[in-house]
Amino acid sequence: MVKKSSPARPYKKTVPPGFSSDGDGHALKNRILLGLPPKECDFILSKLTLVDLRLHDLLQEVGHPIHYGYFPNTAMGSVLNVMADGKSVEVGLVGKEGFIGLPLIAGLHSSASRVVTQAQGTAYRINADDMRTAALRGCPQLIVSLMRYAQESTMEVTQIAACNRLHDVEKRLARWLLMSHDRIGSDRLPLTQEFLAQMLGTRRASVTVAAGVLQKAGLIHYTRGHVSILNREALENACCECYVVIKKQLDRWQKESGPS
Repeated sequence: MVKKSSPARPYKKTVPPGFSSDGDGHALKNRILLGLPPKECDFILSKLTLVDLRLHDLLQEVGHPIHYGYFPNTAMGSVLNVMADGKSVEVGLVGKEGFIGLPLIAGLHSSASRVVTQAQGTAYRINADDMRTAALRGCPQLIVSLMRYAQESTMEVTQIAACNRLHDVEKRLARWLLMSHDRIGSDRLPLTQEFLAQMLGTRRASVTVAAGVLQKAGLIHYTRGHVSILNREALENACCECYVVIKKQLDRWQKESGPS
């Protein structure tokens, strides 16, 4: 279940000078922030706070005002489409490559999706008004990078929508595990059958069967609340085409645009 939690907890220190480690090993990993030129750092540094996101924290809700944007550092967010009956399905993941709160750069104030923390960790939080200010002046490279990320995110959403409609649960589970592994860099991923069924838009029983198939093949080890990736290469081979399609398009755009 998604927690209607209190705001994310700030660490004792805010953003470390020059985006270096804060002394507790929390070095900056968000690629958008790492790509900023020195002239934009002063503005962003003064507006960001390093916060601790807990598992299943609610970061944004459908139709509700967006109070903060988040640059995930070691945390990962799950973007959900919510139906009228309360059922939801995952349409995107946001990790160290991205930003949660894209409507803000277009001057919008509310969210069209629910976003929850799927892997706990740190993120750099920015007030919504400060993000809009950055979108209007002072940070042109930040906006270019966010616009590129918006295109990447849209491409992933459309591919995942097709994946959820056309591919079986086992292949979708493999795709989800690979995408999550890319974003948090850990072979051990926290999840429950209930939450993963919500992510994949299927029944818990189907998730159990799919995880059992992958485990029997020696690709993962599944225990209550966690999945460990044992053989990434084999997991890629067991995945549907969608993971490769997404990766190839991201690589193609990177070559077209160069460093952001």
